[in-house]
Amino acid sequence: MGVGDLTRLAAATLMGKAVAVEIVHQSTDLVDIDADVLGVGVFAASGDDSTLVLADDAAAVAEASGLDLVAELRAAGFDGTLGTVAHLATRGATRAPMIVAVGLGDRATFDDSRRRRAAAALARAATRAPHLATGLHTLGDVADVAWSAQAVVEGLVLGIYRFTPYRSEAETIALATTTLCGGGAATETGIAVGQVTARASCTTRDLVNTPPQDKRPPKLADDLAAAVADHELAVRVLDEDALAEGGYGGILGVGQGSSASPRLVEIAYRPPDARRHVALVGKGITFDSGGLSLKPSASMETMKSDMAGAATAFAAVVAAAELELDVAVTAVLALAENLPSGTATRVSDVLRFRNKTTAEVINTDAEGRLVLADALVHASELAPDAIVDIATLTGAAVAALGDRIGVVIANDDELADAMIGAGARAGEPLWRLPLAKTEYGERVEGTIADLKNAGGRAAGTIFAALFLERFVADGIDWAHLDIAGTAWTDEAYGEHPKGATGIPARTLIEWLRQ
Repeated sequence: MGVGDLTRLAAATLMGKAVAVEIVHQSTDLVDIDADVLGVGVFAASGDDSTLVLADDAAAVAEASGLDLVAELRAAGFDGTLGTVAHLATRGATRAPMIVAVGLGDRATFDDSRRRRAAAALARAATRAPHLATGLHTLGDVADVAWSAQAVVEGLVLGIYRFTPYRSEAETIALATTTLCGGGAATETGIAVGQVTARASCTTRDLVNTPPQDKRPPKLADDLAAAVADHELAVRVLDEDALAEGGYGGILGVGQGSSASPRLVEIAYRPPDARRHVALVGKGITFDSGGLSLKPSASMETMKSDMAGAATAFAAVVAAAELELDVAVTAVLALAENLPSGTATRVSDVLRFRNKTTAEVINTDAEGRLVLADALVHASELAPDAIVDIATLTGAAVAALGDRIGVVIANDDELADAMIGAGARAGEPLWRLPLAKTEYGERVEGTIADLKNAGGRAAGTIFAALFLERFVADGIDWAHLDIAGTAWTDEAYGEHPKGATGIPARTLIEWLRQ
């Protein structure tokens, strides 16, 4: 198989097309469904009581079938911890030959984020069965059936996600249909939305997981444009000549060490009578070697993920179109490859950005803020009501919050609160750090240029945000999401397999829906 074949396979995964599980709704009781597996929930024992607590669906199946599920689960060593599973043969007691019990954890703390994780565990446990049926979206204290159904759909799809285009023999997943039982019309609403949001996360994962040789900036720009050809989206691509003519010195400076020239991609969704206009600005470093400030080899192993911000912005604008939101959305993707060569930007070079601001390059490995600077100016020229940039920007964000919580820094309290709230609902938590202009603002000032792109280890995430803030036009609400820790995981957890997580695509979509 040649590189050309791999390229075509990688392109085929765009837009989440690799995910082919059909999710449907039926009002029929779970026990009466003709399925291969019935997925039921079980709460863990709490306090001094060691008794497992069957959720409503499991209790109904037990009563209708005459099975003593608690006894069988105890015999299997099942304790109901969130995400644990147990397979039980029904021996003809139900139409389905198999029951999969999934642990829901403590009933008092069960919420939709845990529901999503339980659904992911259930899907993984049922991958060899063509048809799974479950009522997981109706269990526990359900305040909003549509939202709970959406969370279940997301968990089901994200839980069985596999990125397989480059494998000679891919894992076979038999699961083709999942039926959500109960919940009425709201369930159907949740399924419809959940399929879009899950697809957005899968698209983000696909793009990030794709090897760097198959997503160099010119090719990636072409692939993204082709992927949305059938959507109501306007695409504009600025090549190296257009970037030079437009004065995009930051993007050009970062990309000049590579034989693949940079691109700026603008993808616009413009519904009639939009109530607001939002710009999503994504860092798209398709591979980051660090440039002349070369990274250690081990630090490069996951640097194909340095375009996760652009991937997320792309997936979110596509989802906005698919959901027909009444919000105008423009994704501005800054694509470049940061490589060392005889033409690469040198340490102490000065770059001039589109708004004429200049910056001294103290560290060529602090390149994300350089491409984002031009992209933020470009987005500001579109006069949106708000700009949100998304970037795998600083190791300091990982040091501060690890790999499960992202950073938000904003110039507006209401916008920051909205992002944090959307992240909480989506199961993609964010924590706000201060912009701290009074305390640290002077550190961004340059010596021979207006600014400098690095200021030492201390408060590195805040320093980067202070740099970016200088390129947002006055009067525009702005939030910066640093996803350096959350966009990639070295170990599977929850609904996330090892590799790209797809975070924070669902957060952005939830925010756009508000």
